[in-house]
Amino acid sequence: MTEPSEAISHEGISPIKRRVAYLPITLFSIVMGLSGLAIAWQKCFPSSSVAYVLSLSIGLFASVLFIILLGLYGWKTLRHIDEVRTELHHPVRLNFFPTISVNMLLLSVFWQSTSMLAITLWTAGMLLQLVLTIYVMSSWLNHSHFTIEHVNPSWFIPMVGNIVVPINGIYLGYEEISWFFFSVGLLFWLVLLVIVMYRLLFHEQLPLRLIPTYFILLAPPSVGFISYTGLVGGLDNGARLLYYCALFWAMLLGCNAIRFWRVPFVLSSWAFSFPLAALSIATIKMAELSQQPYLCWLARLLVILLSVIVSWLVLRTIQAARQGKICTQE
Repeated sequence: MTEPSEAISHEGISPIKRRVAYLPITLFSIVMGLSGLAIAWQKCFPSSSVAYVLSLSIGLFASVLFIILLGLYGWKTLRHIDEVRTELHHPVRLNFFPTISVNMLLLSVFWQSTSMLAITLWTAGMLLQLVLTIYVMSSWLNHSHFTIEHVNPSWFIPMVGNIVVPINGIYLGYEEISWFFFSVGLLFWLVLLVIVMYRLLFHEQLPLRLIPTYFILLAPPSVGFISYTGLVGGLDNGARLLYYCALFWAMLLGCNAIRFWRVPFVLSSWAFSFPLAALSIATIKMAELSQQPYLCWLARLLVILLSVIVSWLVLRTIQAARQGKICTQE
């Protein structure tokens, strides 16, 4: 329930400014999905001019959207700091703050050919990821209100961000820094995996609006495979373990596709996008390293599926925005 003072503080504010006050941090997950799609098209069809134009268009859109969201959330922080504090203490939304740094890291991968922009985005994303990882984990350790029911797959997001760092870190020449972030991300992914699986198996089911977050289970092993093969310079048994773990999760989630289809659209539905993009890119790399033809076809199929899902998510998001269902007080 809104406190009287809070209600008064928003009285007389224009509808647009009021919307900014309730701008959710979860909106940054949209940029993650779009960036992942742009990179997937970039990697899957490197010699296609059509794929190049499509990838560039999606990447540009993701970049512009990220700048807009960053500006709006910065404005929210300056004018509505209490709303930001509320999100920082929320058991789900807290974990979406690292999506800001993850987006910087992903965009640095997309703009890899533009060296100055790539290194600027990577450096800013890497430093912010470190700060946010420490902050989120400190919140977990020093909490006074989290319970096992609050645990859900979105808790992987802060850890996934660390595993993303080496993707471009190795390309830019920062090997030891890349190993540092990979080690932190991988270790705490395994720790959280046990906790999350315990919560999913032995406690009540996730709320309907969080069902799409099951797809986040795909992200750590998929991104881990991409980073690990870059760190070791090829394909080994450790890389195979990570990739086939991700592939199994995809099969398991695919067998429950009807359940996900029945979930009404909510912002958390964007959780379908980036994990699937990560698996698509991992499959593209696995196909290149293993020289298995069937993996090439699987990669193309995944990229097409990802494109369809992201297109549907964009349309539903626009529809929800027009209906005033986004940026509203919970």
